[in-house]
Amino acid sequence: MADFLFEIGLEEVPARMIAGAQAELEQRVVKILERERLMRSGAGTKSFATPRRLAVWVEGVAEQQEDVAEELVGPSVKVAYKDGVATPAAVAFAKKAGVDVDALKTITNAKGEYLAATLVKAGRGAAEVIAAEMPKELAGIYWAKNMYWRTGRPERFVRPVRWMVAMLGEKTVPVEFGGYVAGSVTYGHRVLFGEREIALKAPGEYEDALLGGFVVADVEARRQRIRKALDKVTRAGDREGSGLRWREDHELVDKLTQLTEWPSVLMGGFEKEYLALPEEVLVTVMRDHQNYFAVEDRDGKLAPHFLAVLNTEADEAGVAVIRHGNERVLRARFNDARFFWEFDQRVPLVERVKLLENVTFQKDLGSYAVKSERVRELCRRLSDRIEGRGFAVDFNALLEAASLAKTDLTTELVKEFTELQGEVGGLYARAQGISPAACDAIYDQYRPLSMEDRIPRTAEGQLLAIADKADTIAGMFGLGLEPTGSKDPFALRRAANGIVKILGESSVELGLGEISRAAVGENEELVRKIEVFFAERLEFYLREAKGQAYDVVKSVLVVGADNVRDAVARAEAVTAVRGSEDFAAVSSAFKRMKNILTQAREKGIAAAGGVDASLLTEPAEKALAEKSAELAAKVKALRAEKSYKAALEEIATLRPQVDAFFEAVMVMAPDEAVRANRLALLEKVLGDFSGIADFSEIVIAG
Repeated sequence: MADFLFEIGLEEVPARMIAGAQAELEQRVVKILERERLMRSGAGTKSFATPRRLAVWVEGVAEQQEDVAEELVGPSVKVAYKDGVATPAAVAFAKKAGVDVDALKTITNAKGEYLAATLVKAGRGAAEVIAAEMPKELAGIYWAKNMYWRTGRPERFVRPVRWMVAMLGEKTVPVEFGGYVAGSVTYGHRVLFGEREIALKAPGEYEDALLGGFVVADVEARRQRIRKALDKVTRAGDREGSGLRWREDHELVDKLTQLTEWPSVLMGGFEKEYLALPEEVLVTVMRDHQNYFAVEDRDGKLAPHFLAVLNTEADEAGVAVIRHGNERVLRARFNDARFFWEFDQRVPLVERVKLLENVTFQKDLGSYAVKSERVRELCRRLSDRIEGRGFAVDFNALLEAASLAKTDLTTELVKEFTELQGEVGGLYARAQGISPAACDAIYDQYRPLSMEDRIPRTAEGQLLAIADKADTIAGMFGLGLEPTGSKDPFALRRAANGIVKILGESSVELGLGEISRAAVGENEELVRKIEVFFAERLEFYLREAKGQAYDVVKSVLVVGADNVRDAVARAEAVTAVRGSEDFAAVSSAFKRMKNILTQAREKGIAAAGGVDASLLTEPAEKALAEKSAELAAKVKALRAEKSYKAALEEIATLRPQVDAFFEAVMVMAPDEAVRANRLALLEKVLGDFSGIADFSEIVIAG
């Protein structure tokens, strides 16, 4: 046994592609070793990644495959021998097996006596296997974008290959890819270590050797190094005792982890006058345009400082130069933002509505001016639908927000900082004295941007966001531009996810079908397509955002996929009780009932129109009928109160009667009337107790 190390060195890989490729390379290496019988069960593995390298280490790989014995079965003895002499069939089989005819043996199987031979397939050396298989796996790694870099050569990869390491113990494995043959030499930090070679003697040296070359190869170690440095530098820079802290930003930490090999942190500052600009603008400039962390005081207010993560280290003089350069660049960006902010204010949002006629939403759906009118009308329809449902909304503010929502697309600030669309509109609206309710709705109109993002804060914002997203979905579906497979160029899944999340986490009382019809109109075929699409996104929401098991989700959605909050409540109730033995037994019984009824229908056997008490002859079926009737009223009342967990607990008490019924009663009785009556009883039990979930969909262990 020997440890195995593989590393591929590259030109700098885009940060967003590294994590996926790191995981995939590890999976592919493990797959090779397992498939080729070179990796023992439970062996440790570890992967590494930086902008310039992907690597995998595997513990205890066999240096040679074990020999494999294989039994080859040939012709029957009757065919192989005639009068005790081998026939051509026996001779041909012996030749195929590579043995003499006399070495063949006889085996007996279900068909009779046959000739057989045992072949021993010699195992190959691990180096030979890895050298043959690894190039195929490298070529199969998925990259969002690939490139050719050698004229006339077929291989494509995310970036040009610059070196490879493949070591099995102290020996190199000659893997060939991208014009390189793997060896035992790697390289450190491009600037801090230069082009000097790092010669490895064994796979176990890898991490420590790279640390000596100013490379932290372990991704998690690099992430923690950045976080600790951010903490340390922030504390050191808090000279006024303001309680400074860096603003937590997981995505930026992850991005900078993948952008660096030897991270360090410096703190810079900017003039306090820039704090007069909206915080959203300042943070966006720092975060999205410069990869800087914002700094805040103990009250959460933005402080005139920033933190930059560098991919190098320098002495005090060097840090001062770098800090000055970063401050100069940030100051220029802030000046641009301030100019745009002041310049845009010269034309109020109300006057920008007409400018939307020149901004195309989609070539077949018209301009943003046309879309704004559609969204405004859809807001009106949705407001009419929720009237009287206990949902308070400022109707005038909602319509005002719908009219002005897209006007910030005509501003210079949004053209420069597109990620701020919506938020800029809300900020401008507030600065221009528009009603606070309308301002907040405009600000939040694109939320939620993901399942992790918050929903709009206000009723007006929630309705505006639903209307905007529903209009886009209806328009694109109407043009036949719905998502297919992994392709979703208009982000319709994200829009539908947003609607589902808003309905699931707010008090908006709207059904997905209502929204579909309000957005589409009278086209029933299109309404049904959008309803199916919404149901798929509701399933995604329940599983991914709410963490519900797939069978729970299916059982709930079979019953109803229109009311999002109700579906969430029902799923949570099923999850809460599914662990009880009684509920599991009843679920299993309901599955059996459903199967019996399905099979009866397939055979043309009909259930009676209702349960006739006079035809209930067996004590067990009488008990089931009586208990289920008693429970049905209770369960109906609890369902009306949306006390789903209590209702399910009541249903679980039916277990003794259900168990007794299936033990003592033959549903498919010879007597036609009795059989139809028993089928009707099963239909009634299923109908009375399947309003929360279809229990037959619940997977029961065993």
